[in-house]
Amino acid sequence: MSLKDKTIVVTGGSRGLGLGVVEALVDRGAEVTVVARGTEALNAIAARLGVATIAADVTDEAAAHRIVGDISPDILILNAGTTPLMGRLDRLTWRDFSAAWETDVKAGLYWIQAALKLPLKPGSRVLVGSSGAAVGGSQMSGGYGGAKRMLWFMAKYANGVSQDDRLGIRFQAIVPRMMILGTGVGDTAAGAYAGSMGITPEAFVARFGAPMPPRAFGDRVVSVLEDPRFADGVVFGLNGDDGVTVMEGAAA
Repeated sequence: MSLKDKTIVVTGGSRGLGLGVVEALVDRGAEVTVVARGTEALNAIAARLGVATIAADVTDEAAAHRIVGDISPDILILNAGTTPLMGRLDRLTWRDFSAAWETDVKAGLYWIQAALKLPLKPGSRVLVGSSGAAVGGSQMSGGYGGAKRMLWFMAKYANGVSQDDRLGIRFQAIVPRMMILGTGVGDTAAGAYAGSMGITPEAFVARFGAPMPPRAFGDRVVSVLEDPRFADGVVFGLNGDDGVTVMEGAAA
C-alpha cells in the first residue's frame, strides 16, 4: 500500500525507535500525528518534520479513545513504552519488575480497545510494538520480556475480535530482534549486559549482527506497511541483517 497522504498516529514517536519510524513515514508523504508526553521533544519534531503533535500520557484511557476517535487514522502505530530498571531478579522490587506492565501493556490495551470500539475503518492497520525480549526473555529487565510477549498476544487477540465483529482491521506485532543503541531501552539494556560481561555496549550489540539504528528500523516498519507480502502476517521480526521476516503468518 502507498503511504502517501495516509493518516497515521504514532505513540512514543518523539524519540528513539518511534522517531525513526516518524522520519520514514514523513519521507513517504504520510500525514503523521505524534503522541508523547514531553512537549519540548514534540515541539522540536514538529518544527523539523512538520508533523502534528499531541501531548498526552499514553496510559490515559480517555486520551487514547479521544485521540483515536478524533483522528480515525488509517494506520495506528503503538510504539510508546518505558525503559525498565535493569537488575538481578532477586534485587528488583515489584514496582521495578512491573513497570513495563503498568506502561507498555496498559497503554497497548487502551489503544487497541479504542481501535476496536470506535472502530477504525475497514482496511485500517494497527502495529503493536513488541521486543526480541518477548522471544527468549531478558533476565536483567524484570517483567519486560513478559510484558512485550503480552503485547504480541494482544495483537493476535485483537485480530480475533476484528474477525468476529467483521471490522476488517488488521493488528500486527513488530519485534525488533536486536538491541539498538541510540534508544532509551537499547542503551540501558546494552549497558547493563555489557557491564556484567566486562565489555563495551558497542561490543555487546555487535553480537546481534549488522546494526539497525532508529531510522533503519523505521524503514523496515514502512516495509511492513508497503510490501504486499506482509499485508496478512501477524508477527514480524526486524533486524539489521535480514530486514523483515515473518515470525507468524495469518491464522487460517
